[in-house]
Amino acid sequence: MRIPPFSELFDLFSPFPSVVRRPAAWELPVTLLRASALEVAILAGHLVLYPAGITKERPAPELPPEAATLPTEGRSRPPVLLLHGFVDNRSVFVLLRRSLARHGWRHLESLNFSPLTSDIRLAAEVLGRHIEEICARTGHREVDIVGHSLGGLIARYYVQRMGGDVRVRTLVTMGTPHAGTAAVPLASAHPVVRQMRPGSDLIEELRQPAPGCRTRFVSFWSDLDQVMSPVDAARVDHPDLVAENVGVTGIGHLALPVHPAVAAGIRYVLEHDGSADLAGLAESAEWAGNGTERAEGQADGAISVA
Repeated sequence: MRIPPFSELFDLFSPFPSVVRRPAAWELPVTLLRASALEVAILAGHLVLYPAGITKERPAPELPPEAATLPTEGRSRPPVLLLHGFVDNRSVFVLLRRSLARHGWRHLESLNFSPLTSDIRLAAEVLGRHIEEICARTGHREVDIVGHSLGGLIARYYVQRMGGDVRVRTLVTMGTPHAGTAAVPLASAHPVVRQMRPGSDLIEELRQPAPGCRTRFVSFWSDLDQVMSPVDAARVDHPDLVAENVGVTGIGHLALPVHPAVAAGIRYVLEHDGSADLAGLAESAEWAGNGTERAEGQADGAISVA
C-alpha cells in the first residue's frame, strides 16, 4: 500500500510550514494564536461565501431507466453527501468539494438543512429521504457521508437509530459532538443545541447498543476545537461501532472542513475502506503521529498540523 507523501496534503493551500509534529509546551501559545487567527480569516471568508450557499443545490441529472439497473460495484465510487453544521449551509464545503472533484470523485452533493430545524431526529428523517433519492437517481446502493459539526451528528443518528447503515458505507465526521459539548452555555436556548449537550436524551440514545451496525465511522477531532468542550467529545466512543478517531493538532473548529491536510485525510479514508489502511496512514512518517486514538483508547498515531 502506498502512503501519500505529506507534500500532497498541501495541494490546495496552507499558511503553515510543511512540518507535521505535536507542538512543544512552550510553543502552545503561538500555536493557539496562529489557530485563532486562521479561524478569524476562515470566518471572514465564509461570511462572503455564505449567501451563495443558501439556495438549494441543483441535483445531478437522473440516469436513464436502463442505467439505473446496472451494477455499480467497481464502476465508480459511491456518491459523497456533504452535511453542514449548525446555522451554516453548503458553502462551507467549497474547498473540500473542489479537492474531492480534482481527485476523481464524480458524485458530490450537499444537503442544506432548514435554519428552522428544531429536532435532530426530524433532520435525520429528511436526510434519509434525500439519500433514498440520491440512490434512486444515481443507481448506487450506498453513499458516503462527510459531516461537519451538527451535520455529523444528524448523520450518525440516521445511521445508528434509523437503519441508515444499509445505505451509508462510511460516515466521516469533523468536529461533531458525539459525546455532547458544553461550550457556549447561552446557546442552549435553541432546542437543537440542547440536544447536543452532554447527557441530553439524544446523546444518551446514541449510547444505546447498536449491534450489527455496518457503517464505518471515522471522526476527525482537533485539540484546539473551542466549540467542543471537552475537545475529545468529538471522538466516537461506542463498543458496537466500527470507529476510528483521527486527532488533528493546531487548527480550530472552522478550519476542519477547509484545511488541505484534513481534506487529504478525508480523501484517503474514502479511498481505503479498511481500518488497517487507516492505521497505516496514521503510523506513517509523513503523518508523524502520536495522538490518534481508537474508541478503545489505544494510541495509533495522528495527523498533526503545525
